[in-house]
Amino acid sequence: MRHYPLILVLFTLFLCTGQPAIAKSLHEVQFRDITITTSNTHLLLFGIVSNYNSDTMEKALHSGIPMKFTFYVELFRTRNNWPDDELMTKKFTHTLKYDALKEQYQVELEENKNKTTIFTTFAEALELMNEINGLKVIELDRLLPDNSYELQIKAELYEKTLPMNLHYVIPFLSFWDIATDWHTIEFTY
Repeated sequence: MRHYPLILVLFTLFLCTGQPAIAKSLHEVQFRDITITTSNTHLLLFGIVSNYNSDTMEKALHSGIPMKFTFYVELFRTRNNWPDDELMTKKFTHTLKYDALKEQYQVELEENKNKTTIFTTFAEALELMNEINGLKVIELDRLLPDNSYELQIKAELYEKTLPMNLHYVIPFLSFWDIATDWHTIEFTY
Protein backbone atom coordinates (compact mmCIF):
# COMPACT_ATOMS: atom_id res chain seq x y z
CA MET A 1 0.00 0.00 0.00
CA ARG A 2 2.88 2.39 0.67
CA HIS A 3 4.13 2.12 -2.92
CA TYR A 4 1.01 3.59 -4.55
CA PRO A 5 1.97 7.26 -3.93
CA LEU A 6 5.47 6.59 -5.32
CA ILE A 7 4.04 4.89 -8.41
CA LEU A 8 1.62 7.79 -8.91
CA VAL A 9 4.46 10.34 -8.65
CA LEU A 10 6.63 8.41 -11.13
CA PHE A 11 3.71 8.00 -13.51
CA THR A 12 2.98 11.74 -13.32
CA LEU A 13 6.65 12.59 -13.97
CA PHE A 14 6.66 10.30 -16.99
CA LEU A 15 3.60 12.00 -18.43
CA CYS A 16 4.94 15.49 -17.74
CA THR A 17 8.41 14.87 -19.18
CA GLY A 18 7.44 12.53 -22.04
CA GLN A 19 4.62 14.44 -23.67
CA PRO A 20 6.41 17.76 -24.43
CA ALA A 21 9.15 15.92 -26.32
CA ILE A 22 6.54 14.14 -28.43
CA ALA A 23 4.58 17.35 -29.03
CA LYS A 24 7.77 19.19 -29.99
CA SER A 25 8.73 16.55 -32.54
CA LEU A 26 5.31 16.81 -34.19
CA HIS A 27 5.93 20.43 -35.13
CA GLU A 28 9.44 19.96 -36.50
CA VAL A 29 8.62 17.48 -39.27
CA GLN A 30 8.40 19.35 -42.56
CA PHE A 31 9.03 19.33 -46.29
CA ARG A 32 12.12 20.93 -47.76
CA ASP A 33 13.53 21.41 -51.26
CA ILE A 34 10.09 21.24 -52.88
CA THR A 35 10.31 21.81 -56.61
CA ILE A 36 7.64 21.77 -59.31
CA THR A 37 8.82 21.45 -62.90
CA THR A 38 7.67 19.94 -66.17
CA SER A 39 8.73 17.17 -68.48
CA ASN A 40 7.56 17.01 -72.08
CA THR A 41 4.27 15.49 -70.94
CA HIS A 42 3.74 15.96 -67.16
CA LEU A 43 3.95 18.33 -64.22
CA LEU A 44 6.59 16.83 -61.89
CA LEU A 45 7.04 17.15 -58.13
CA PHE A 46 10.23 16.79 -56.07
CA GLY A 47 10.58 17.15 -52.29
CA ILE A 48 12.09 15.73 -49.11
CA VAL A 49 10.58 15.08 -45.66
CA SER A 50 12.96 16.04 -42.84
CA ASN A 51 13.35 16.71 -39.10
CA TYR A 52 12.06 13.68 -37.28
CA ASN A 53 13.60 11.16 -34.90
CA SER A 54 14.92 8.39 -37.13
CA ASP A 55 16.63 6.60 -34.19
CA THR A 56 13.25 5.62 -32.75
CA MET A 57 12.10 4.48 -36.18
CA GLU A 58 15.23 2.39 -36.72
CA LYS A 59 14.75 0.59 -33.40
CA ALA A 60 11.13 -0.20 -34.29
CA LEU A 61 12.18 -1.37 -37.76
CA HIS A 62 14.80 -3.75 -36.33
CA SER A 63 12.18 -5.19 -34.00
CA GLY A 64 10.13 -6.23 -37.04
CA ILE A 65 7.74 -3.27 -37.48
CA PRO A 66 7.75 -1.92 -41.05
CA MET A 67 7.83 1.87 -41.56
CA LYS A 68 5.18 3.47 -43.74
CA PHE A 69 5.19 7.06 -44.95
CA THR A 70 1.98 8.15 -46.67
CA PHE A 71 2.06 11.16 -48.98
CA TYR A 72 -0.91 13.25 -50.14
CA VAL A 73 -0.79 15.55 -53.16
CA GLU A 74 -3.64 17.77 -54.35
CA LEU A 75 -3.73 20.14 -57.31
CA PHE A 76 -6.27 22.95 -57.78
CA ARG A 77 -6.83 25.57 -60.44
CA THR A 78 -7.48 28.78 -58.53
CA ARG A 79 -9.97 31.31 -59.83
CA ASN A 80 -10.94 34.74 -58.51
CA ASN A 81 -14.50 34.96 -57.19
CA TRP A 82 -15.10 31.28 -58.01
CA PRO A 83 -14.44 28.12 -56.05
CA ASP A 84 -11.14 26.44 -56.81
CA ASP A 85 -11.31 23.64 -59.35
CA GLU A 86 -9.80 20.38 -58.01
CA LEU A 87 -7.81 18.78 -60.81
CA MET A 88 -6.35 15.77 -59.01
CA THR A 89 -5.59 14.11 -55.68
CA LYS A 90 -3.00 11.40 -55.15
CA LYS A 91 -2.17 9.27 -52.16
CA PHE A 92 0.83 6.95 -52.18
CA THR A 93 2.94 5.10 -49.64
CA HIS A 94 6.64 4.41 -49.13
CA THR A 95 7.27 1.25 -47.10
CA LEU A 96 10.55 0.25 -45.46
CA LYS A 97 11.13 -3.29 -44.16
CA TYR A 98 14.20 -4.85 -42.59
CA ASP A 99 15.24 -8.42 -43.43
CA ALA A 100 17.20 -9.54 -40.37
CA LEU A 101 18.45 -12.75 -42.00
CA LYS A 102 19.97 -10.96 -45.00
CA GLU A 103 20.67 -7.74 -43.04
CA GLN A 104 19.05 -5.71 -45.83
CA TYR A 105 16.60 -2.84 -45.97
CA GLN A 106 13.84 -2.99 -48.59
CA VAL A 107 12.13 0.21 -49.73
CA GLU A 108 8.94 -0.09 -51.77
CA LEU A 109 7.62 2.99 -53.59
CA GLU A 110 3.94 2.74 -54.47
CA GLU A 111 4.07 5.62 -56.97
CA ASN A 112 6.70 3.68 -58.97
CA LYS A 113 4.47 0.62 -59.41
CA ASN A 114 5.63 -0.79 -56.05
CA LYS A 115 9.24 -0.97 -57.20
CA THR A 116 11.44 -2.38 -54.42
CA THR A 117 15.02 -1.21 -53.88
CA ILE A 118 17.48 -3.02 -51.57
CA PHE A 119 19.98 -1.18 -49.32
CA THR A 120 22.66 -2.35 -46.89
CA THR A 121 22.42 0.68 -44.57
CA PHE A 122 19.49 2.30 -42.80
CA ALA A 123 20.67 5.81 -43.79
CA GLU A 124 20.55 4.99 -47.52
CA ALA A 125 17.12 3.38 -47.21
CA LEU A 126 15.77 6.29 -45.19
CA GLU A 127 17.01 8.77 -47.79
CA LEU A 128 14.83 7.09 -50.44
CA MET A 129 11.89 6.82 -48.01
CA ASN A 130 11.97 10.60 -47.49
CA GLU A 131 12.07 11.60 -51.15
CA ILE A 132 9.43 12.38 -53.69
CA ASN A 133 11.52 12.17 -56.83
CA GLY A 134 9.83 13.20 -60.06
CA LEU A 135 6.25 12.30 -59.18
CA LYS A 136 4.04 12.69 -62.25
CA VAL A 137 1.35 14.96 -60.84
CA ILE A 138 -0.79 15.61 -63.92
CA GLU A 139 -0.53 15.60 -67.71
CA LEU A 140 0.34 19.03 -69.09
CA ASP A 141 -2.53 18.99 -71.59
CA ARG A 142 -4.94 19.14 -68.61
CA LEU A 143 -3.47 22.51 -67.52
CA LEU A 144 -4.72 25.74 -69.07
CA PRO A 145 -2.04 28.28 -70.05
CA ASP A 146 -1.91 31.57 -68.13
CA ASN A 147 -3.96 30.15 -65.23
CA SER A 148 -3.08 30.07 -61.53
CA TYR A 149 -2.65 26.76 -59.74
CA GLU A 150 -2.11 25.62 -56.18
CA LEU A 151 -0.37 22.37 -55.29
CA GLN A 152 -0.70 21.05 -51.73
CA ILE A 153 1.42 18.31 -50.22
CA LYS A 154 1.41 16.51 -46.87
CA ALA A 155 3.18 13.46 -45.39
CA GLU A 156 2.11 11.19 -42.53
CA LEU A 157 4.61 8.97 -40.77
CA TYR A 158 2.81 6.27 -38.81
CA GLU A 159 4.36 3.52 -36.81
CA LYS A 160 5.13 1.79 -33.57
CA THR A 161 1.80 1.32 -31.92
CA LEU A 162 1.02 -1.30 -29.33
CA PRO A 163 -0.27 -4.70 -30.45
CA MET A 164 -3.99 -5.49 -30.62
CA ASN A 165 -5.00 -1.80 -30.49
CA LEU A 166 -3.79 -1.39 -26.90
CA HIS A 167 -2.80 2.19 -27.82
CA TYR A 168 -6.52 3.05 -27.54
CA VAL A 169 -6.51 1.84 -23.94
CA ILE A 170 -3.13 3.39 -23.06
CA PRO A 171 -2.85 6.38 -25.45
CA PHE A 172 0.39 7.84 -24.05
CA LEU A 173 2.31 4.71 -25.08
CA SER A 174 1.70 5.21 -28.80
CA PHE A 175 5.19 6.36 -29.67
CA TRP A 176 4.81 8.17 -32.96
CA ASP A 177 2.02 9.38 -35.12
CA ILE A 178 3.75 12.20 -36.99
CA ALA A 179 2.51 14.37 -39.85
CA THR A 180 3.71 17.44 -41.67
CA ASP A 181 1.47 20.44 -42.10
CA TRP A 182 -0.03 20.95 -45.54
CA HIS A 183 2.55 22.72 -47.65
CA THR A 184 1.11 24.90 -50.44
CA ILE A 185 2.86 26.06 -53.59
CA GLU A 186 1.19 28.56 -55.90
CA PHE A 187 2.28 28.82 -59.54
CA THR A 188 1.12 29.99 -62.96
CA TYR A 189 1.37 27.69 -65.93
